[in-house]
Amino acid sequence: MTLPYAMALPKLGALQECSDFSKTVTPFLPQLYALPRQILDTILNGGSFLKLYMETNPFVSGLGVSIFLGGVFLVAAEVNRNYSQVDRFWSILPTIYIAHFATWARLAGIPSRRIDAALLFSTIWSIRLTYNYWRRGGYSIGHEDMRWEVVRSMLRPWAFHILNWTFISFIQSVLLYMFASPVYVLLLATQFEPELSSADIGFIVMELGLILTEFIADHQQWVFQSAKKEYQTSGQIPAGHKQADLDRGFITSGLWAYSRHPNFAAEQSIWLTLYQWGCFATNTLYNWTIVSPIMLMSVFQGSTWLTERITAGKYPEYSAYQKQVDTFVPKTLKGYKTPVPKFIRTSDLAKKLQEKENKKQK
Repeated sequence: MTLPYAMALPKLGALQECSDFSKTVTPFLPQLYALPRQILDTILNGGSFLKLYMETNPFVSGLGVSIFLGGVFLVAAEVNRNYSQVDRFWSILPTIYIAHFATWARLAGIPSRRIDAALLFSTIWSIRLTYNYWRRGGYSIGHEDMRWEVVRSMLRPWAFHILNWTFISFIQSVLLYMFASPVYVLLLATQFEPELSSADIGFIVMELGLILTEFIADHQQWVFQSAKKEYQTSGQIPAGHKQADLDRGFITSGLWAYSRHPNFAAEQSIWLTLYQWGCFATNTLYNWTIVSPIMLMSVFQGSTWLTERITAGKYPEYSAYQKQVDTFVPKTLKGYKTPVPKFIRTSDLAKKLQEKENKKQK
């Protein structure tokens, strides 16, 4: 019996084919090109949006939404001259896209346990990250990430506008959708292996562990920055903190003693693990959704470089911190140690000054 949604999914003969781009995505790209016209026809003719939704390949419909939102972000950024439009939705959209796959699967009658499991960890990730962004003032009117201001100062106005038209608005919007792309692979694999396995549970546990790590790192940073702000405002040292640490200006304790960006490391690992889950579920070593972690890591490389450039310009000790502590992966379990100032005896200093004077006379 042919099911109503059959034309919206690829016809696959083996589990491994679920990760084959040429069979699972390419045949449905014409739907993407036709989607704007179909939406317009549905509006003008009073058609059923639910029917259109179910007859469109779920990966294609999600991709179409991300491209449309890219246009919305572009217009909002240029009108408001504020380029943190995507930033405000960073913690929300990936979960919405995964919820889209879960909804489509349920409506199509496809077992959705695996997708529901992915939606569970993603929802927790969204709640935590959205809360962290909110308490830092990210949703306040007019707020913009200071890094965009630095980038603007480095580029000519026309070059920055091109950056917005391409990377900031469109590419980042599509990237947020690609975070969820391994769930499309899971959806297809569910047709062959519908039950939630112990391995699936293992991936969920890993995801939750990474979310917890990111939470701890962000909370440690928040506590330190709050204490530093209080110290700079009142001149009083908050309980549990040392003056030397606050004068240093940046956190070097907790997870930050072993990684300069433990929150960034956890964030990248969360989506890399989802990609690996898709590979495991289809019995393949790699698949096309690897574009998601690669794009994400590329974004974090640039973001981290810019963040460290700003931080190193503010705090003299940061260069010593960079030498001892790796960017993401800990290279030692000893943790960061504040360099001990070198003292030069008066006799040694006089000797060096005399040697310099003798060189000048020669």
